[in-house]
Amino acid sequence: MEFNGDLKYRNLPVVVLAGRPNVGKSTLFNRLLHKRRAITDPTPGVTRDPVGMDTFIAGKPLRLIDTGGFKLDRESSLADTLDDLVVGRTLETIEGAALVVLILEAGVVTPEDEEFIRILRPLRDRLLVAVNKTEGGRREADAWNLLSYGFDHIFMISAEHGDHVGELEEAIISRLDFSRVEPDEAESRPIRLALVGKPNTGKSTLSNRLTASGASIVSDIPGTTRDVVEGEFFYKNRRFLVLDTAGIRRKSKVTENIEYYSVNRAIKTMDEADVVILLIDAREGLAEQDKKIAALAHEKGRGIILALNKWDTMPAVKNSFTAAADRTRFLFPKMEYAPIVALCALDGAGIEELLATAVRMYGQLNKRVETAPLNQALERWLEEYPPPIGPQTRFKIKYAVQVSENPVKFVFFVSRPGAVGEAYVSYLRNRIRKDLGYSLIPVEIELRSSGKAGSEGRRPRNSRSGAAVDRGRR
Repeated sequence: MEFNGDLKYRNLPVVVLAGRPNVGKSTLFNRLLHKRRAITDPTPGVTRDPVGMDTFIAGKPLRLIDTGGFKLDRESSLADTLDDLVVGRTLETIEGAALVVLILEAGVVTPEDEEFIRILRPLRDRLLVAVNKTEGGRREADAWNLLSYGFDHIFMISAEHGDHVGELEEAIISRLDFSRVEPDEAESRPIRLALVGKPNTGKSTLSNRLTASGASIVSDIPGTTRDVVEGEFFYKNRRFLVLDTAGIRRKSKVTENIEYYSVNRAIKTMDEADVVILLIDAREGLAEQDKKIAALAHEKGRGIILALNKWDTMPAVKNSFTAAADRTRFLFPKMEYAPIVALCALDGAGIEELLATAVRMYGQLNKRVETAPLNQALERWLEEYPPPIGPQTRFKIKYAVQVSENPVKFVFFVSRPGAVGEAYVSYLRNRIRKDLGYSLIPVEIELRSSGKAGSEGRRPRNSRSGAAVDRGRR
């Protein structure tokens, strides 16, 4: 099969990068992707969850996964718990791999390396060994000594500088089977859900519940998730991709470089999502930080669901959810359109309503209104609430077009855009939501001078009278 880099594919072979902390796994991951996707930092143990991404290597599609470091040493009971989770998740990911790239460091063989080599020995038929940090021939003589561990061949590379990475790429491709790979048609592409919120609100628990897996490490330690963790699942024959992100704290609370990159990666993930699920601790209610996160998603035009998680910890009082929802809307009136659901990610309560809402929201995000019906509706709106007639506030709305979906954006061509007040823009936005089927999502409106109509199209004619839409009072 010939592969096209502009297309997406499914049933991809999985390649896993593995090794102890700080040998350069994430640097190699980014090098193979030709982009900065995994967080890299000199601090050992930056990567905790497996981080995966579909990519092309040497013209072939595959799924590449960066894993947490394999550690033996423990410094405290807290670190011990988290390190065990990281190592366990790494080993689980390796089990499902078509190929494992073991990364070692030239001239440095630790007890962790030796133990990892022992664990991987039964997998030698799907194992490649890359010895990192050999830029310019550095420590190559020491690197050859690694053959004494029974490897048939080693690849000496520099993930940071790119030395001999091309040879490693060719070796990876030569060891993979692409016979099951199929094009992923646009209509069957997944609905992308981004799980965002403050630390420890249950994002990873929800991700694992949705994917019926342990892809995200769950811990009571705030900030456990650092990179974006992806997982797929199906709901009523619809495919979903869930993106579990790091908790987003206030800037004043972000003290580490690693957390800074984690938070920025979480924010950027909203650009890749269709629907943003903002997890709010039901016991704490809506906080200022939640409002800022939701405002970011709103600005990006993403569908937003406010999920009151840990609802099982709330008192079983009649109408308690209605009261909580009313309070949330009172505190954040800007998000009045956003659905609110009660959720318990731990036991799955509320999951069905959450996903059904996401499906409806996705349909609205991808809905397009033709220009003629839109302007027929606009004529009614102008009749019911005509623009003001004062000398400073007078304007005429000539016509409107929808210029994009997902995010949804409408352009209104106006005689004097600067005269249109925010109240009238809100009126138009509310009528679009109510009359045209966009009740659950943000709608962007742009005002342009009617003398600068461009590629969006000519002024449409009213289907009944042939007159252009122009209802400003005289």
